[in-house]
Amino acid sequence: MRDGAGLNTLPPLPDNDLRLILARTERIWRSLAGERLFITGGTGFFGIWLLESLAAANAHLNVGVSATVLSRDPERVWAKWPHLAGECTWLRGDVRDFAFPEGEFSHIVHAATSVDARYNASAPADALDTMVGGTRRVLQFAARAATRNMLLASSGAVYGPQPADLMRMPEEYRGGPDTTTADSVYAEGKRVAELQLAIAAKHGGLSAKIARCYCFVGPHLPLDWHFAIGNFMGDALAGRDLVVQGDGRPLRSYMHAADLVVWLLTILTEGVSMRPYNVGSEEACSIAELARQVARISGTSGQVRVLLPEGDGFPPRYVPDTRRAREELSLEQTLPLDEAIGRTLAWWRGVA
Repeated sequence: MRDGAGLNTLPPLPDNDLRLILARTERIWRSLAGERLFITGGTGFFGIWLLESLAAANAHLNVGVSATVLSRDPERVWAKWPHLAGECTWLRGDVRDFAFPEGEFSHIVHAATSVDARYNASAPADALDTMVGGTRRVLQFAARAATRNMLLASSGAVYGPQPADLMRMPEEYRGGPDTTTADSVYAEGKRVAELQLAIAAKHGGLSAKIARCYCFVGPHLPLDWHFAIGNFMGDALAGRDLVVQGDGRPLRSYMHAADLVVWLLTILTEGVSMRPYNVGSEEACSIAELARQVARISGTSGQVRVLLPEGDGFPPRYVPDTRRAREELSLEQTLPLDEAIGRTLAWWRGVA
């Protein structure tokens, strides 16, 4: 079983995932009828899910929403996702210096960033410039394009390490990453991007929305990056042992991408400007238990191996408090982790 990055083409998302999204976002798509959207990061995990959802909304709801998608290599996109080639207008360019397309765009989704830990570690200055310079360029375009609403796909990393005795991280937490190490480049880049939006909202009148995103699972998630759940699924599908590199105690939580799309679209259109919303699951799971769940659901012949003995003290946590989104925007997680894993495995098995 190969990871998505090694495949020439990938199929559309499952109908049941798209139906779930449309059932919960029909009012949003109808409010966007006839509008023009601009999307950066449109070929990443978030972006592909948004584009597939937009295509489904146009096909089934006849809303006539158009999207212009920024990409450094449109031909690669068309080869990998040929069913999306004609669904959007593709703009070739780098997020830091792209040429502005003509006309007005009512909404912008800015999701261009690198979540590849290997790239962020090997080229931290370039990674930071992509986030900071890219956000600056997108905001310049937003002013030119008379954009009313802009969504920044930020990250729970902006809080810095979660206190081990804090069960879930709320938006009010005022901690931060360590600014004396280049390892914080991703977290600091997102923090500066949020600050750039705050300045634009205050002085330019932009309605700037922030989604602080956590961990996710679903079709298109790479199976050979630094994402534990993707690695476990790749190993399970290949019949290899599922290897937990540490002691397996760190706690994470995972939201299915179908729920993610609903949350992002809702925050974009109904969220309060410069009031960040955590996006993710509150269903905490240790890395070792995650591996066991993937092994059980997949039915793999591989075994779960935890390399280090169990440590002492509180295990590290990376789990959001989503009360703000649930209470203010009536959002909810509809797919529990076991179902999210099962749906994702089924899609990848269909790809093989």
